[in-house]
Amino acid sequence: MPRCKNCKELFEKKYFNQKFCLSDICTKAFSDWVKEQNWKKEKKKRERDLQTLQELVNLAQIVFNRFIRLRDQKLPCVSCGGKLIPKPKYSAQYDASHYYNANNHWNIRFNEDNVHASCTRCNKDLHGNLIEYRKELIQRIGEDKVNHLDDISRVIRKFTKDEIRELTLKYKDKVKKMKINIKKE
Repeated sequence: MPRCKNCKELFEKKYFNQKFCLSDICTKAFSDWVKEQNWKKEKKKRERDLQTLQELVNLAQIVFNRFIRLRDQKLPCVSCGGKLIPKPKYSAQYDASHYYNANNHWNIRFNEDNVHASCTRCNKDLHGNLIEYRKELIQRIGEDKVNHLDDISRVIRKFTKDEIRELTLKYKDKVKKMKINIKKE
């Protein structure tokens, strides 16, 4: 027999998943508890609706970068060809480097052909080391895809909040699947 969540007395269940006994005091406590649970759901929904587009993009970028690091963890740096050294606690000591800058080219910010793992030195100190990046990019994805990236980089695109949420879920799912595959190896 379970204990009442309010008065802590033992009681016999009459309903599935019943957490409160049926005394007057506990019934009122149950009513208050239900209101509190409903408020928590409502609050979470309101917080979700109040998120700005930039907050959503930042969250999506974190998840997308994690995916890129996992995808390219066994490849060398796209710019210098150096070995990428993973940190023990974090996913990597390397960056998800955009060939076309993420801030200026929103339409390909989340394009997997535009982003590859790069050592921190090349990405931050050498601003992407773009000449070497392009050479390796042609080797990895082919000249046709690089030319296609050049073409679509000039297109202006704005994302909606729902599109960004979908992207975030998509890449969270991909990261989860990749982590499962890594554990199997």
